[in-house]
Amino acid sequence: MRALMVAPMVVLAAAFASPAAAQTPAPAQAVEKLYIMDCGHNAATDQSRWSPGINVGKPLELSDNCYLMKHGAQWLLWDTGYPDAVADKPVTGPIGTATRTRKLATQLAEIGVKPDDVTFVGVSHSHGDHVGNVDMFPKSTLLIQKAEVDWAFADGKPPPFKKDRPMKPLAGDTDVFGDGSAVILSTPGHTPGHQSLLVHLPKTGYVVLTGDLAHFKDNWDNDRVPSMNTSADQTHASHAKLVKVLADNKAQLWINHDKPTSAGQKHSPQYYD
Repeated sequence: MRALMVAPMVVLAAAFASPAAAQTPAPAQAVEKLYIMDCGHNAATDQSRWSPGINVGKPLELSDNCYLMKHGAQWLLWDTGYPDAVADKPVTGPIGTATRTRKLATQLAEIGVKPDDVTFVGVSHSHGDHVGNVDMFPKSTLLIQKAEVDWAFADGKPPPFKKDRPMKPLAGDTDVFGDGSAVILSTPGHTPGHQSLLVHLPKTGYVVLTGDLAHFKDNWDNDRVPSMNTSADQTHASHAKLVKVLADNKAQLWINHDKPTSAGQKHSPQYYD
């Protein structure tokens, strides 16, 4: 795993070329498969929590996906969704009702993957709809920004998962496998250590998994800042960073919570290659 000290265009081949090969850099490699897994649903009561002043009081349906990637003999799981227990007992809170139609454990078993097979678990941030099943993977190395760990485990806060586990606190953009196939991008603003993921697939090309940098496409298009975000300035800067990454890599934008986007995608056991 390689920490990157470069600009957002982290997957350019030049970023990985050795000095001797600088004139003829090799292209970034690719993960072999990417599975989209159903990791929950939120029937929210007021869209304006995410789009202040827009559609006040209007209900909103939000998807919640997890993404499993195969890289040789290794597996990377990006986000873990609502806890599997929500499938047995939906949870209603101040912002809406959380449900799961399928458990993550069931979906992994369906494609022959056991939790212990997962090498890395990367989380976009520490909110409960993204880290609900982290403790299902006690042997996997957790990839999370150090700023997020410090914020999530601050005194007086309930811990989002067990801290005593293999963990790699990151400090910025990081190439997970060292070959440009999966690059974590530091995109703070929603939370202090929020991160997104740039994935390269052999046929599909480049895909950006936004985490919660945007919750639905209209917010992305208008660069809106949800009311719960920790920094508006960081949110805008991270949005601009991903706009450049998308353009530089001709990448697709996959917004995790955007239900229309999710509904149009292939879900596990189908996969992208």
